[in-house]
Amino acid sequence: MCNRYVTPEEREIEDLWHVGRHNPGRWWDKDVFPRGKGAFIRRARDDVDYSRELVAGQWGLVPWFEDGLKLKYSTNNARSEELSWKRSYKEAWAKGKRCIIPATAFDEPYWGPYETQFQRCEWWRFRRKDGAPWGLAGIWSTWHDKASGEEFETYSMLTVNADVHPIMGKMHRNEVDPKTKIPLPIEKQDKRSVISIELEDVDLWLTGTIEQVKPLLRPPAMEVLDAGPA
Repeated sequence: MCNRYVTPEEREIEDLWHVGRHNPGRWWDKDVFPRGKGAFIRRARDDVDYSRELVAGQWGLVPWFEDGLKLKYSTNNARSEELSWKRSYKEAWAKGKRCIIPATAFDEPYWGPYETQFQRCEWWRFRRKDGAPWGLAGIWSTWHDKASGEEFETYSMLTVNADVHPIMGKMHRNEVDPKTKIPLPIEKQDKRSVISIELEDVDLWLTGTIEQVKPLLRPPAMEVLDAGPA
């Protein structure tokens, strides 16, 4: 799971994902933390055909049924395996409200080899080897304030199991047996990874059916990862 990432400059987002040059200037955080304001790209809501638009909103999806923006639970990451049934996400997922979250880099905590645990984590930073920004998979929702009539854009970053991934499987603290304090077998760890949507798959991710996009729900390929201590 990711709890910190860095957003690219607006011009870079516009050029790479073709979202036009009529955006109102940078209006999101550079370093984004949960409940901070980040940029995301979605299928334009007001275009009957197909185009993309750049939006800024709260990192932490607020489902339509909530009474306020400040939730008592975390929604900045959403497990892809739970999207079809979890109440917070199923409406957005069923209606195809998928988005791309641009990130120059994202950070994850490294706690040491699977067999051991360090006393403290070491933060690792993940970039792409080609120097381009990441396009991370997300879902979005527009929350309506019934009292004021205002609309607020919100989004979540999707994750997928990464137990066997050579790098992502080493992030985050190992779960241990409560009695023996020994790390559980790797198949019971449920290590998580963000999902990278490559440029050639962006249109499919934003417009495809659920069945069509399911194959894209995978950790970043090893050949694109550039990772190390932050």
